[in-house]
Amino acid sequence: MATESSNIPTGQSHLSALRQRLPLVGLTGGIGSGKTAVSDLLTQLGAGVIDTDLIAHQITAPGGSAIPLIQARFGSEFIEPSGALDRAKMRTLVFSTLDARKSLEEITHPLIRQETLRQALLLADAAVPYLVFVVPLLVESGNWTDQIDYLVVVDCPEETQIQRVMQRSNLSRLEVEAILEAQASRQTRLALANTVVENQGSLSELKSAVEQLHQKILGIKKAKLSSS
Repeated sequence: MATESSNIPTGQSHLSALRQRLPLVGLTGGIGSGKTAVSDLLTQLGAGVIDTDLIAHQITAPGGSAIPLIQARFGSEFIEPSGALDRAKMRTLVFSTLDARKSLEEITHPLIRQETLRQALLLADAAVPYLVFVVPLLVESGNWTDQIDYLVVVDCPEETQIQRVMQRSNLSRLEVEAILEAQASRQTRLALANTVVENQGSLSELKSAVEQLHQKILGIKKAKLSSS
């Protein structure tokens, strides 16, 4: 559920301090655009990547820190026998009830922010060249753009997004379209991007585009260091 990872990390002073040391890059895109594929390639190139959607899954997995709070707020019927969040049932609820979405965000956002900051500090101390924050709702949050140096949008045609998500998640077209409707429009994301990574061709084409992006961000790091 995209609502789980839209806010910025807490501890803005910490992020400000990190920003003095290395570039902070935001990576976003609509559902099914290929954010994970791009972030995986950046990881291979040495970037420090923090995926807020992955964190959201971790805290709602069996034994996750959000599970007791979700159970207390929504009831045990939203918890699977395995102990994980019943994502399908919760998705239906939050996309139909605004109060439920807000309640879920009140539980998950602070936990996601805490873990995001923890990982960012660890990676910065490990001397990665730059940090990449993968945030599905980066544009929608309205806060992230003030915290980063550079915004990367992964893009592909909407029909490609729909087909990818239907195939990987066994969702119906109507369910995927409802998720797309809740996200910022493709045009809005593209208008805010510093760089757009097109992801509708081959893997080799994507690798080439990500390598160019990596070199561009290293250039930002070099300029940052020379001006300090």
